[in-house]
Amino acid sequence: MSLKTALIQQRYTGQKASMRQATAERVADVAAKGAQLVVLQELHQGPYFCQHEEVELFDLAEAYEEDVAYWSDVAKKCGVVLVASLFEKRAPGLYHNTAVVFEKDGSVAGKYRKMHIPDDPGFYEKFYFTPGDLGFTPVDTSVGRLGVLVCWDQWYPEAARLMALAGAQMLIYPTAIGWFDADEEAEKARQRDAWVTVQRGHAVANGLPLVAVNRVGFEKDPSGMLEGIRFWGTSFVCGPQGEMLAEASVDEEEVLLVDIDLGRSEAVRRWWPFLRDRRIDAYEGLLKRFID
Repeated sequence: MSLKTALIQQRYTGQKASMRQATAERVADVAAKGAQLVVLQELHQGPYFCQHEEVELFDLAEAYEEDVAYWSDVAKKCGVVLVASLFEKRAPGLYHNTAVVFEKDGSVAGKYRKMHIPDDPGFYEKFYFTPGDLGFTPVDTSVGRLGVLVCWDQWYPEAARLMALAGAQMLIYPTAIGWFDADEEAEKARQRDAWVTVQRGHAVANGLPLVAVNRVGFEKDPSGMLEGIRFWGTSFVCGPQGEMLAEASVDEEEVLLVDIDLGRSEAVRRWWPFLRDRRIDAYEGLLKRFID
């Protein structure tokens, strides 16, 4: 089965309304070109607001239900399965970084709440997001069973493996990651290369195609504590042997439209039977924080 998949890599325009309009127009455009699945970047409606801690920013999540309705309408009008990334207010004082998957008819096929939450300079997500509690459960859609994860999750082989073991047919990572301009060029290269490499490794280890969609452009730190983050783009698709099928630039808005052969995983897993040879009787240590 060939699945025409669109990745929409964007920079923040400065306003939610203009971001929505620009994104919706791109979704409509790729749908007209035959896209069946469209994947958006992490927190695609606005800025990456986690660069500093500000209580008032929780108000952004008050629009969660309205946001769901809006993107539901976009998915329905365009007739695509759409992976959106939203700031969810679940209850007073309880918030999640949530990927919502919309079916072609606009219904919610399922959602995933980000499980691994970072807390680093410029990425103060633990202040805003409660760790997810939905587990690593793929979302069933009309185009396949999608293993949707979010950003920091992409560094953890356990997350990809559990999605694969639960029957995911592809791995999907909406992302917001970048570097600081003050970093040395060699360090920037190491960081970006590691980001691409670890995800290609997940594809190889699990015999699954993988989609990663990152932001692009510079976003200033409003607090002034840091200069800001320059998101490095590089959205990409790789196949179940880690082969690169498409890759976007590091500094430009870009739309990738890629045909992904979901049937190829069966052949690859026959050649490289990693799941067959797992020693599930000897992995108890993975449930420990550290083995002394």
